[in-house]
Amino acid sequence: MNGTWNMYTTQTLMTSLGMVCSTVMANLLLKVGAGADQNRWFLGAAGSYTLAGVAFFGIALLLYAWILRTVPLSIAQSLTAAQFAGVILTSAYILSEPIPVARWIGVGCIMIGILLVGYSA
Repeated sequence: MNGTWNMYTTQTLMTSLGMVCSTVMANLLLKVGAGADQNRWFLGAAGSYTLAGVAFFGIALLLYAWILRTVPLSIAQSLTAAQFAGVILTSAYILSEPIPVARWIGVGCIMIGILLVGYSA
């Protein structure tokens, strides 16, 4: 990392992981809420799964705002790209969505890209 590892503290990496996990959870909850036969009590449009998803997006927003205070935007945004891979992986595992080979290759490319950006910082 060219001697700049002190910029990427364990706290920053853990906060990034928390932000990615919150975003993944938010997406899963919104997906389940969109298809669930639930009581849509909030303005007749959203139920508990949907509102929980929105809350997780709020948590992710707060964590991302903290991350932006600690690293350059180009690095922060690269770290958050892991959410795309996380959503694909969890939708396959939890929602049993089929993931074609091309999408698995895309996930691999995303992860390689994150490593390259992190290494070049």
